Parts: sequence; structure tokens; C-alpha cells
Amino acid sequence: MSMQPADKMEADDRLRQIPFDVEAEQALLGAILINNDAFERVASFLAPEHFHEPLHQRIFEAIGRVVRKGQLASPVTLRPFFSLDAAMKEVGGADYLAEIVRHSPSVINAADYGRMIFDLAQRRELIRVGEDIVNVAYDPPIDLSPAEQIEEAEKQLYQIAEKSRFGGGFRSFKSAVTGAIEVAERAYQSPSHITGVPTGFFDLDNLLGGLQKSDLIILAARPGMGKTSFATNLAFHAAREWMRTGGEAGARVAFFSLEMSAEQLATRILAEQAEVSGSKIRRGKIEERDMQSLIRVSTELEQLPLFIDDTGGLSIAQVAARCRRLKRAGGLGMIVVDYLQLLTGTASKKSENRVQEVTEITKGLKTLAKELAVPLIALSQLSRSVDARDDKRPVLADLRESGSIEQDADIVMFIFREAYYLETKEPSMDDPVEYQKWREKMDRIHGLSDILVEKHRHGPTAKITLRFEKQFTRFFDLAREDALPAQNG
Repeated sequence: MSMQPADKMEADDRLRQIPFDVEAEQALLGAILINNDAFERVASFLAPEHFHEPLHQRIFEAIGRVVRKGQLASPVTLRPFFSLDAAMKEVGGADYLAEIVRHSPSVINAADYGRMIFDLAQRRELIRVGEDIVNVAYDPPIDLSPAEQIEEAEKQLYQIAEKSRFGGGFRSFKSAVTGAIEVAERAYQSPSHITGVPTGFFDLDNLLGGLQKSDLIILAARPGMGKTSFATNLAFHAAREWMRTGGEAGARVAFFSLEMSAEQLATRILAEQAEVSGSKIRRGKIEERDMQSLIRVSTELEQLPLFIDDTGGLSIAQVAARCRRLKRAGGLGMIVVDYLQLLTGTASKKSENRVQEVTEITKGLKTLAKELAVPLIALSQLSRSVDARDDKRPVLADLRESGSIEQDADIVMFIFREAYYLETKEPSMDDPVEYQKWREKMDRIHGLSDILVEKHRHGPTAKITLRFEKQFTRFFDLAREDALPAQNG
């Protein structure tokens, strides 16, 4: 009878051997026992569990315990650790240590053997994860959906990928300085002279140097201030710059819209860029020239590297998994989450209070920004206490569940539009003096929006005033005197 494909695969699996190399493990252990300096060459990336042979795991662990005490690790000093070890007796007792020393190659090769052992351990881990995926897919727990299994598999694979990167641990100050100079040089050579992802706003870029890698940036405001509009402005500008410069500037952007659908968000961006009122689009009250403008802009934006996920109720773990996937697939340079309070934590934290859950979420967002080396903008609500005060300008204490948000954030920005509140205080025209004062102030502040940078881990805080076109949900730089043409006469 001919062998079927499935039978052949099973036969091939039986013939396969788990990847390991006992001789390489013996060679490394022998080199370390000859000269303990070899331990320091591999200890930064190699752990006992990377050895396949359990006895070798215990020998490497014992060497580490002795060396960290400042003592000499040798066949003689290790003998007491293995006097009752059954596995050691099977291979000749403590003489096994002397045997591997006798057959050890040069100490110079210790790091190479260490990397070989590490790589083989990574392969075994991949096999284990692969087998787990197959087994769970065949016989899944009742409460585990395929989507959750995929997320767990991605998490495990990403952890293996992260562990596989050599060079972790301490870096010399020389290498850190070299990296800092490279960043400064790139900023010097770029036309904008900024080191991070450009925001599209001159004064904000001047203050922040762009949105910096690994930073958690909190953008907070009361409803009606335009925080989603400002976030979409930042995301659009970063994505457009990436497309315009071929990836030299700007960023590919992941936008998590937990409250608004992808179509609604796209409508906002179209309205911003075509300068057509969003309400006119929703009500179908657009004119021919508006439609032509929308079609022209939509054609320009089709290739924009702005990826929108409008899944509601995402957990911080799901956000992380989707960002890792996008980064692997084609790159990722910036993340926007709209908004923080709509994320959920783990099941264990849900059973606790909301403050603890938000603490987990903000720490998770900061960890994600650092892990993927991208700026992460998280929008946040403010407490209602702002509206109860005479002075409506927000402060750090107004952040909902503020402790962890303020602590974990590198930058906290508030959006404040004084005209929003002044509109509600319109006096009666029966009092012409008060009405005139109100009218003059409204004329002065109408269309202005303050970006209050209240926390800035890398520099000063400041107030930056922008122009806000409410009908287009779009922010603009104010015309600066130094950018105006000179007047004759």
C-alpha cells in the first residue's frame, strides 16, 4: 500500500530530531571551568534553560552561583554541588567535570559556542510554540476563540523574537553617545531640524522636537474641545510626510478609534483636507464643487499609510498584538489610541477597581511605546471638576484616574478653547455695555485654541496657540510675524 501524504508527514516527524548539540554544551562548560572569564562573555544572553541536557543546565547554574560570589568555579569547587546528583553519577560522577575540561577547545571560542546553544534553544522554543498551536487548534478549550488563540500565538512568537536579539543589557557610554550624535546629525541635516515625527505645527515641533520614539503622549480635553480632531490632524500629517518623503520623514500610523467608526474617521480627514464641512457631508448638503474637491482629495489619500482599527472594547493586550503585527508586516512609526478610558485591562484587573485597571493600561501603553520604539498618543478624558470651576483651564489633577496617567506619561497636553465656554455666557442685549464687552472678547478669541503642554519630561512646558476651524475640524498654525512678508513704506 502506498503511503498517504498525512502518513508520510507523521513518519517524517518521527525521523526528525529535536535540535540540540551536547558536544557544544560540553565545550562551553569546559571552557568556562578552564577560565571563568568565559562565563562573563555568555552570561548576558545565556541562561541555564538554554541548555538541552538537564545536567548541563544544573552545571551552568552552579557555575553562575559560584562566580557571582566572587569565587573560582572549577571541577574541584563544583564537586560538592553534585555529590548526590544521580544524573552526574550515571556519567561518571564528579570526574565528568574534569572530563569536559580535558576535551574543551580554546576559551576564545566560548562566545561562539554560547550563541550556538542559544540559537538551538530558540529553535526548540519555536517547535514547542508550533506544537502548542496545533494541539490547541485540534482540541481547544470551550472558552477560547480562534482570535484569542491567534493573539496568544503572536504574543509567544513576539517574545521569542525579542529574546533572540543579542546586545541586550548594558551599553557602554561610548555607544550611547554615538547613538545620540547620530540622532542629532539626522535632525541637523533634515529641513525641519527635528528629531522625532513632525506634528505639522511649527511651534509645537519647536518645543517638542517632534514626537519622540518611545514616548507616551497624553492628549486630554473636555468634550467639544477637539481632541479627536487634533489627533487626526497629527496622524494625517505624519502619514502624509511618510508618503511624500518616501519614508525619510513622518511615520506609518496605527489609529485605534474605539468610539468612532473607520468611515466616520475617514470622513473627518476628508473634510479637513478638502475643507468641506463635515456636517454638510453627513446631511448630504454638499454642492458640485464640494464633491469635486472630495473626490480629488480622496484620490490623493488612497495610498496614505494610515491604518484604522475601529474595533470597540479592545484590551491593552489586543492593541499590543495588532501593533506588533503591523510593525512586522510593513513597519510602524506612530500609534494613536482614541481614547484611553475605552480600553480594557486583563480579566484579573477588571475584578478590581477601575483605577487599578487604568494603571495597568497606562503602564501597558508606555511599555508598548518603548518596545516598538514609536511615539504613542493616547487621548484621555478630563474629570467634570473642570466645568465646576470659574477658571476652565485644565490642570494635571483633572485627568480621570490621574495618578498613573500623569506618572507614566512623558508628555501631557491639554486642549483648551476659551470661546467654547464664553459662548455660553452671552449676556442679554438689554445690557449693551456688557454685551459689547462680551462681543469684543469673542471677536478676539474666536477660532483660537490653546495647546497647553503641562508635562514635558524632556524640556520646558508652554502654551501654544493654534487656529481651529470647527466646521472642517482642522487646526492650523497662527500666522507668525517673522513669516509675514515685509511691508513697504
